[in-house]
Amino acid sequence: MARDSARSIVLFTDEELNGITGVKKGEDFVEVTCGCTSPRYGDAVGRLRVFASGKLEVACECCPGCREDKLTPSAFEKHAGRENPRRWKYYVWVIVKGKKIPLLKTALLKYHEKVYGGSSYRGNKGRPCHRDEFVRCSICNKERRFRRQTKVDCRTYHDAVLDANWKCSDLPSDEYSCDDEEERASRRSIRGCSRTALCKGCTLCVCFGCEICRFPDCACQTCIDFVNNSAN
Repeated sequence: MARDSARSIVLFTDEELNGITGVKKGEDFVEVTCGCTSPRYGDAVGRLRVFASGKLEVACECCPGCREDKLTPSAFEKHAGRENPRRWKYYVWVIVKGKKIPLLKTALLKYHEKVYGGSSYRGNKGRPCHRDEFVRCSICNKERRFRRQTKVDCRTYHDAVLDANWKCSDLPSDEYSCDDEEERASRRSIRGCSRTALCKGCTLCVCFGCEICRFPDCACQTCIDFVNNSAN
């Protein structure tokens, strides 16, 4: 237990976190309660996770069963229903001593500003990211979202794409079944891009091949070409 504690990174001082609601500390992140207010729909509440790398992730808790757990602040602002969402630093808030305070007025953005310099928020360390993708079930004909945050996530999606008979029950978890409703079209358009919520796949944010999403033990032509080119 002492060893785990020693490995933990002190991201923020007690003074910087003083009064903020819902603080939880991990080895390389701090998590707090956050939210965004829409004039039409009211408050959408979530959990903001701030990483030492400068990355920011929001797990939305706007309603029971909401599956949006790795939104960028910009995507969370859009998900909350704000019109013309482009100023998340002002409109995504945390609760400090009972009051809603914009992220911009807290110390929670200091790593983000240091890494990204206040510019458009890109993927991890500025590299192209792996957006969410969809695969259609061969039984119920519904599209299911695949998040691609890790190598395991990418392999699960990759194998599903290659399987012409893929079905909801093939997922390693019980996240979906054929009885579940398909995501509405407006939600499917938000695919986890770290630059802008409604990005359609520009070359600045989409990865076209890397060690996370290509596999030496896969016999598909895409992976074979990547491995061969990497070796040259």
